[in-house]
Amino acid sequence: MRLELTDDQDAFRASVRQFAEARIAPRAADIDADNRFPHDLVREAGARGLMGVTIPIADGGAGRDYVSYALAIEEIARASATLAVILAVNNSLVGELIAEFGTPPQRQAWLRRLASDEAIGAFALSEPDAGTDAGQQRTSAVRDGDTYRLTGRKVWVANCEAADVLVVFAATTPDIGGRGVSAFLVPADAPGLRAGTTVDSLGVRGLGCRHIDLDDVRVGADGLVGQEGDGFRIALWALDGGRVAIAAQAVGIGQAAFDEALAHARRRQTFGRPIGRYQAVQWMLADMATELDAARMLTYRAAAAKDTQPRCTTEAAMAKLYASEAAHRAADRAMQIFAAAGYGRGSTVERLVRDVRATEIYQGTSEVQRMVIAASEIAQVQP
Repeated sequence: MRLELTDDQDAFRASVRQFAEARIAPRAADIDADNRFPHDLVREAGARGLMGVTIPIADGGAGRDYVSYALAIEEIARASATLAVILAVNNSLVGELIAEFGTPPQRQAWLRRLASDEAIGAFALSEPDAGTDAGQQRTSAVRDGDTYRLTGRKVWVANCEAADVLVVFAATTPDIGGRGVSAFLVPADAPGLRAGTTVDSLGVRGLGCRHIDLDDVRVGADGLVGQEGDGFRIALWALDGGRVAIAAQAVGIGQAAFDEALAHARRRQTFGRPIGRYQAVQWMLADMATELDAARMLTYRAAAAKDTQPRCTTEAAMAKLYASEAAHRAADRAMQIFAAAGYGRGSTVERLVRDVRATEIYQGTSEVQRMVIAASEIAQVQP
């Protein structure tokens, strides 16, 4: 059993870290404060192959393995949780989905553009009444000759502000749950597709997250991804990779919180010595370091499983569950170590506390991950 990165993976991580520290970290506070989509940084990331890390080279992507992808998301998230999610949605939930299930014309139309800096993808699955129970889609897609007519509402659509194409899930056969859901590629400028204002979220601000209404949006039959009724299965497949990416994002946020706390513990003095000399602070730092390393190992295991197994559902759920909650604890302990110095609006730790909370919610809450893990374990129990 080998736990070391390959030389190529290590070099790739170093190059992403250099980009993140030089170009992204100095902008993170402004992205958060302005709640503005960082178009220029997305273009720079695309030029470095970070918009399509796992997309095949033949389709214009970098063609790297999933461990390398997780490393990249972790490094980006240490600098900006927002940019990490932008890249993860474009890569895991849109690009990989098209690469795996798209027709040759769909791949030709979108993959090379998505994997560079020419287009951005968004993933429209959640609805006001279909989040955790995503199979209960109220958005409908009615066949009308050579087109489908899509009507409904989607919420929390990340990247929507800047998107060129959206993967939209809708019920082609209503009232039978996930078996009646289909997936469609919908251009963002399609008539009848209306996006609201950017959501003023607590954290991960600048993500370009919007709610959208589809009012008789017509999509050609060539916009259907897979077959009718395949949509829910396709969504779950994409979410396996997405959850690996969110686990990596959480590890990156948690590591940033640890870095801030450690530096403060060395710098801040009380009663004539650095607070890092006090056992109470040392134990918090020790717990943070240990839990983040465990989260990192679960994340890398899930990433490796994505490369080597037909499905990595359980591994991805475990990684996302543990990494998101460990990162939350790390950010909370960092706030405690900073005390009043970290509690004010505008501090790095305050931003990390807000950002990390989303990792326990999007792409399946922690409760959903526990349901997935429990179902897998129960399925292995012999009667």
